[in-house]
Amino acid sequence: MCIFRDEKPMPKSSKEQIEDDEKKIIAQLKTDPKRSINEISENCGFSRQKVWRVVKKLEEEKTIWGYNVVLDDEKMNMNQYILLIKSSPTPIKKIVEDISDLSLDVAANVMGIDIHSGGLVNGKYDWILVFTAKDIKQASKFKEVFLSKYSSIVSEVDLLEYIFPIKKCGIANPEVKKLNQLFSDLE
Repeated sequence: MCIFRDEKPMPKSSKEQIEDDEKKIIAQLKTDPKRSINEISENCGFSRQKVWRVVKKLEEEKTIWGYNVVLDDEKMNMNQYILLIKSSPTPIKKIVEDISDLSLDVAANVMGIDIHSGGLVNGKYDWILVFTAKDIKQASKFKEVFLSKYSSIVSEVDLLEYIFPIKKCGIANPEVKKLNQLFSDLE
């Protein structure tokens, strides 16, 4: 946008301003969800009350689902895995009912598996599950439990091991220099 010396930029509408303010606060929370209201208000130039109101509104609207701790899986003696799932030609309603009942979480917890995320995707596969397990043997066992539980709605499942996270939940890996060592070891 080009502004001549005598021109002033057009003021934003109140809706645009609210969205910009929300984005500033969300950016602060994404970098550190433990950040205090005081810190956020100082960093954004807003009052404490405004930050509190915006955060409350975002939580009530379910824009913010919750707050999470980002763990170093290696230090927790866990590895991260991804299940890529292709649905069989089953009516989508049946697939959604079976997958969304969350009973898989119960089976996973019993096995010591922690499901981090999952959902519907577009492409060769239809669903994705991201989880941690102690090793590939445990992850493979979970894959077999998954297949037996959902055999009527699944035609294919691929298991991938997540070797090295550069970012998790928007947070850069503080051990990113280890990636260079990983590649050096492979040569």
